[in-house]
Amino acid sequence: MTSNKRERELARAKYERQQERRATEAERRRRRQRVIAIVTVSVLVVGALVWAGISLRPDDTVADAPTDAATPTIATERPVLACDEPGTPRADTLSWDTAPDGEPQAGSITLATNCGDIVIDVLADAAPRTVASAQFLVNEGFYDSTTCHRLTTEGIYVLQCGDPAGNGTGGPGYSLPDENLPSSEGVNYPAGTVAMANAGQGTAGSQFFLVYEDTTLPPGYTVWGNVTQGLDVVQAIAQAGVSGGATDGAPSQPVFIEKATFSAG
Repeated sequence: MTSNKRERELARAKYERQQERRATEAERRRRRQRVIAIVTVSVLVVGALVWAGISLRPDDTVADAPTDAATPTIATERPVLACDEPGTPRADTLSWDTAPDGEPQAGSITLATNCGDIVIDVLADAAPRTVASAQFLVNEGFYDSTTCHRLTTEGIYVLQCGDPAGNGTGGPGYSLPDENLPSSEGVNYPAGTVAMANAGQGTAGSQFFLVYEDTTLPPGYTVWGNVTQGLDVVQAIAQAGVSGGATDGAPSQPVFIEKATFSAG
């Protein structure tokens, strides 16, 4: 083999080794770029989900609440939910044939629950029959040792209470006429509203619901109060969800009204 031929072969072999090294290095660079791209996309996706979660918290409420009724101030920071064990529900034995005919008083009703106090300012002028009934039931101990049996977390945002039977069937034995019904337009049951549950026109009794996030409903539910303290408690209960992961049913965190009291003022 001549010297020139040998040199050409050595040069070709060197060139092939260089090409192999370059190909290997290029593949490594491509792998690193793929890994970096995957990590970057993951970070962006997680960031987007976190932002969406923050944007859709129940305390980010709609600002266009009706102006014909006082709208409570809603807490923007929700406390950690710390509830005591619920007590024993009382027997469903209190009942009356007719609704009370007394005059309602201005003031507030405090629901002392195992998760914290909820204070309701009553609308005595706007819903006199309903408020008179609520005050009568409070004074008779009707709401004491009862559970809030229903939480709804999709479509409408309410916690329903006031049923001594604990299943949506209980009542005081009498029915009330509808009063102070809101407009059918827009957000007609804003966060903080307290309204009567019913089974149709003129069938309200003792059950009521606390609206914890702006809600639109058919305008058939008497509005008789506003939550002025403890709305953050209701919101935290709602955040804990419905038992079994549903969107309507018993709250995962049991809510027990230990005692209800009325304060005139």
